[in-house]
Amino acid sequence: QVQLVESGGGLVQPGGSLRLSCAASGSIFTIYTMDWYRQAPGKRRELVAGITRDGTTNYVDSVKGRFTISRDNAKSTMYLQMNSLKPEDTAVYYCYANVDFRVYWGQGTQVTVSS
Repeated sequence: QVQLVESGGGLVQPGGSLRLSCAASGSIFTIYTMDWYRQAPGKRRELVAGITRDGTTNYVDSVKGRFTISRDNAKSTMYLQMNSLKPEDTAVYYCYANVDFRVYWGQGTQVTVSS
């Protein structure tokens, strides 16, 4: 079994920064794509950013230039550096990973951007 554990969420003022982490543990051979999703109250879950095993990244337009996704394959960990945060970034952020061709989700971490 594989577990994904997110950390780093919290309350931050507009314009502030947070760094999310997603650590994978358990029976792992290869982690392929890793993504960050988010879901705001009353809205559908959306893909925020993704990264392949070789480091190719993609972002939703609303976070381009503000968020940076990265991963450390040796530590089975993915990160999301979030800068210039806006109130509309408020959501529960979820980690997603394709591990050995099986899909896993984390439990989510709350990010609240408010003054």
